[in-house]
Amino acid sequence: MTGYENKRFVHRKELNTEWEALWIWRSRRVRVNDFAYFRKEFSVRGPLKRALLFYSAHHTAAVYVNGTRLGGYVSPAPTNPEKRKAYLAYDVTELLADGRNCLTADAHYLGGSGQNYYDGLPGFRLQLQLVYEDGTETVVKTDASWQALKEMPHAVGTPYQQNRRVSAIEAYDARKLDPEWRYAGWRKEGATVKAKPALIGSDDWPMEAQRIPEGAIAEEIKCVKLPQPKGGEAEFAQVFDAGAIVSGWPRLALKGVEGTVVRLRYSEDLDENGRVKHNVTNEFSDRYYDEYTMRGDELETWQPDFSFKAFRYVEVTGYPLEIAEGGVTVCWAYTGMAQTGEFSCSAEHLNKLYAACIRTQKNNTLGQTVDCPHREQAQYTADTDLQAEALLYNFEAVEVVAKTLADFTDAQLEDGTFPFVAPINYENPDFHIQIPEWDLHYATLMWKAYEASGDVGILKNGYETARRMVDYFLSIRDADTGLVPLDKGWHISDWPYPSVEHKGQFLTVQQIKLVLALRAVGRAAAVIGRAKEGGTYAEHAERLSERIVEQLYDRERKRFRDSSESDARHQGVTAIALAAGLVPDEDRERAIASVAEQSWECRTVLSLPLLRMLFDNGREAEAFALLDRTEYPGWGHMIAQGSPTMWEGWEDIESHSHAWNGYPARLLQEYIVGIRSETPGFAKTTIRPYMPDSLTFAEGKIATPFGPVSARWERTDGGVRVRATIPAGMEARLTLPLADGRIVEQALTEGENEMFFAK
Repeated sequence: MTGYENKRFVHRKELNTEWEALWIWRSRRVRVNDFAYFRKEFSVRGPLKRALLFYSAHHTAAVYVNGTRLGGYVSPAPTNPEKRKAYLAYDVTELLADGRNCLTADAHYLGGSGQNYYDGLPGFRLQLQLVYEDGTETVVKTDASWQALKEMPHAVGTPYQQNRRVSAIEAYDARKLDPEWRYAGWRKEGATVKAKPALIGSDDWPMEAQRIPEGAIAEEIKCVKLPQPKGGEAEFAQVFDAGAIVSGWPRLALKGVEGTVVRLRYSEDLDENGRVKHNVTNEFSDRYYDEYTMRGDELETWQPDFSFKAFRYVEVTGYPLEIAEGGVTVCWAYTGMAQTGEFSCSAEHLNKLYAACIRTQKNNTLGQTVDCPHREQAQYTADTDLQAEALLYNFEAVEVVAKTLADFTDAQLEDGTFPFVAPINYENPDFHIQIPEWDLHYATLMWKAYEASGDVGILKNGYETARRMVDYFLSIRDADTGLVPLDKGWHISDWPYPSVEHKGQFLTVQQIKLVLALRAVGRAAAVIGRAKEGGTYAEHAERLSERIVEQLYDRERKRFRDSSESDARHQGVTAIALAAGLVPDEDRERAIASVAEQSWECRTVLSLPLLRMLFDNGREAEAFALLDRTEYPGWGHMIAQGSPTMWEGWEDIESHSHAWNGYPARLLQEYIVGIRSETPGFAKTTIRPYMPDSLTFAEGKIATPFGPVSARWERTDGGVRVRATIPAGMEARLTLPLADGRIVEQALTEGENEMFFAK
């Protein structure tokens, strides 16, 4: 499946509504992991021209019209509601009938000051605008006339599934929800109370139409049942394998046994007895599970979908019967952005690498871009900056990346810096963390999204945030050295398990990232009509570059020191300096050779500038060797171990679905297939492939604002055949290095281009 289309979801950037509805809840108390079940009957009198339904909730809700569930999952997407609160809109005209109709909603407030959301207050808000054929209009809206269910199927106050408090155990008792609740005509004396106005004022939270697609079930995976595990006989443990780590939830479809409590436990891996481990990746958790109490129907279906988990294995305990095939299905869910990119070549391990990168990206986009879909589900600037490489080449993901930028704009602190993730409950001491180097990725992420889309609005929206951020770092420069010293927070030059040495007050990678951020801010200023400011930031970048070379560059060894008091010369530190153009011109070739010929010591964060520097400076063979290798360390090692997703780092010890290791997908498309943008928005595009001897062909496709671009090269006995498809309005050319040293330059035309170059 390449994308998800919700035909009722009204996904228009300009969509707005004047909110008349109140925020409501079932009580005035604020309780952690609280639920509310709401209901409202209303009449439709005559033929409708259109019916638009708008809703929001804090934190999530599922809305039903006459028993039909609207939309997707984990909705609305998380934000800081005091800065912007997302709402969804649907065309529900076809779901309404003349006469009595019924709206119901199940809402969940998480609370508890977790890591990846903002507490806010519990609330649900809905507005249904009915436009009749005769031109009259009526509005159905949340207020005190709505009913709230007294005894709900979801238990309130359940424990969190892990210490980071990103999701809670769903404990659901099916006996407590009458199936007729969702339909007009339901009556049960004493079962409801009147809804209460929530503690949220009508104008407290700025309402904003959600611009990213909702979470969608993109695939329903038929699980393989594993052999009976050892030690699970007493609990009759039954274990199911989804075949890969996925984000989402399981779905049960079982014969009901009244009062039976079925527990679903999750993990990436199994213990030595074949049972699901009590962990969330590398962190212990005895609570990574959900529970379902059965009503006793002939067939009962249920899925715990108010939040998402990530797992490969599901262990079912408490159910007394043998579960047949189809009894446990895993729903793989992610933000419903269309997949538009492709890659294939003659090396199967590279095809598997590309597929693993894409699967991992999907796992980490549900509602926001996150580092991993289980342990943290948290949105970082650096992680998103690395993820954006593959996302922007392979998905309709510009709005997804723009949401990350908006969330950090909303989270920006008074001094211009950021919390380490956003949205976040930053006042919680457990999450009162900063990573200065990660702040600097805001500017480069903003520029990266602009380069992919050509949308100047991205720069206009993000410029002030980026400017305030770099201004902070400029303000703390050391007067003597002109460099930025160690500051508040946790400093990271490379990750994970890095070997860059941090000695002294001045870290080289931090200085270089500030240069890159200053350049991005300067270019953005020029694009949006603030040329004078742009020139100022360009000058700051140039002066800082000079100071870095003066004080941190080893002219004898042609390498940069790791930090101001370090004797180490890490490969990645010089690689990022070369990528940023900081090595003196007269030393550049020797520095490139020094880095290229060294054993690979970069980790995930610095391997991207390492690879780009090698590919862009005539060292394609060395760069491709790193992508192509299957031994440790590297991405191919993960594939060689049979992993269908990318790990957090090279080691097989922590998260095994970490999205920032997905950028090889783009590098394969950009350098091996050769599809590269020369100007923002791909107005000018070059096809310049690197054709290693080990491959006989490579082909790929990417999305651009002009439409898809595809290319393929293939070796034949007589030479090289190249095909390229260019959309209308794009200026494109082919640059093809041939084996005999010739470089072919040829303009490409709109539509299909097919060329053959003899040996």
